Amino acid sequence: MSETAKNAAENALNSKVGEKVENAVNKAVDNVTDKASESVNKKSEKKSSSESEDKSASSVGSTSFDSANNANIQYDDWDLDPTLDAGSAAPAAGVAAPQVNSIEMTYAKSDFVPGDEIIFDDNLEGEQLGEFPSKWDIIQGAVEISKLNGENVILCTSPDDPTIVPLFDDMKNYLPEMFTLEFDFWVGPHSKDPNGDDEPQNRYEIHLYKPDSQNFAQEVIIDTWYSSDQEFSKEFIWTFKAGDDSRQGQVDNPQIYPNAWNHFALSFNKRAMKLYLNGIRYGNIPNTVRPGHFHIQFYRSGGHFQNNSAIKNIRIAQGAVPLYDRMMSDGKFITYGITFDIGKSTIKPESMSEINRIVTLMTENPSLKFSVEGHTDNTGNAASNQTLSENRSKAIVDKLVELGIAADRLSSSGKGQNSPIADNSTDEGRAKNRRVEFVKK
Repeated sequence: MSETAKNAAENALNSKVGEKVENAVNKAVDNVTDKASESVNKKSEKKSSSESEDKSASSVGSTSFDSANNANIQYDDWDLDPTLDAGSAAPAAGVAAPQVNSIEMTYAKSDFVPGDEIIFDDNLEGEQLGEFPSKWDIIQGAVEISKLNGENVILCTSPDDPTIVPLFDDMKNYLPEMFTLEFDFWVGPHSKDPNGDDEPQNRYEIHLYKPDSQNFAQEVIIDTWYSSDQEFSKEFIWTFKAGDDSRQGQVDNPQIYPNAWNHFALSFNKRAMKLYLNGIRYGNIPNTVRPGHFHIQFYRSGGHFQNNSAIKNIRIAQGAVPLYDRMMSDGKFITYGITFDIGKSTIKPESMSEINRIVTLMTENPSLKFSVEGHTDNTGNAASNQTLSENRSKAIVDKLVELGIAADRLSSSGKGQNSPIADNSTDEGRAKNRRVEFVKK
């Protein structure tokens, strides 16, 4: 990349970071963020150090991957390098561990709007350890289902840049003209390989292609590595077609956390593309060609199995209709942008951008009152699903009240698996049934 182009990209980034996302939204979000910060500060004074560790466990935790046959000691398939269960490893030297509250603050300012109609969703639930993920196909290399912190993940298991694609009936034209793509990606902790070299290098590439072809449309690269002094380095690079030209943007040192899960998001709207890491918008491409399909490619260096590259929670959704328009047409709106880990009722940090849009909607329309209704699919026990949906809807109401919405404007209700809107016999149907509805009262 030329120095001129690089400087232009950096200047554009600095300009974007400093501006308001949208005047109307951010006016409300600023107030919300101030209230949330006050709440966080008050709570932090009361938290013990052990509670703080529990609070951040979703971002930083054990770095040992579990396969089907070995729970505590893993062996790399090609060099048989043993990796012991490392417990809760510390972040790299000089790098503070990410805290859930600070991540929530970042997402509170995010302008990412997830699509409102799910067309592909893979939380890897029900997959078998050591097997190839059932919703994907392989282009090259090898991946398998493994576990990290008790969760299923898609793990890179070969050194030849494994490349995977989601399964669709039409494998080269499944992305609509308006869509969002999201997934979580793992960045390992610093360590030394058997030769004493620093590792790992975790690198993820998203290759997007024009419909019905293998012709390049866009490429996105997330790259992280450690230098000899344990310095954690990272880059975010994107290349895209604009007419007959290929153009590039790059950001050095984006917000990516080591020894943690991080979140990637992409939105495309007819000809404009935006790129996000952990809720921060880095790429804003006003004019590029429409992609029709994509590949995800992994890269990892080093022999330690625990430092391999891995992804989870992959979702593609269509469209992004404003909340108010959805509510006015149906008397309610359904959101898939408020997410939880499997079987849990703790709101994930990346949900904060959606939650703050709801806060903005209710702030700008003070007469609005909602019943917040949680829904699950039919996986598991009906009684457990009922309890889970009740706890999730209550958690959402509690968060909205914490952010300044009057409690008498909200009520919570869990519907469990009793009100499906799609076929529970398909993966896509179950994904649509796992939802939150805001019903106007």
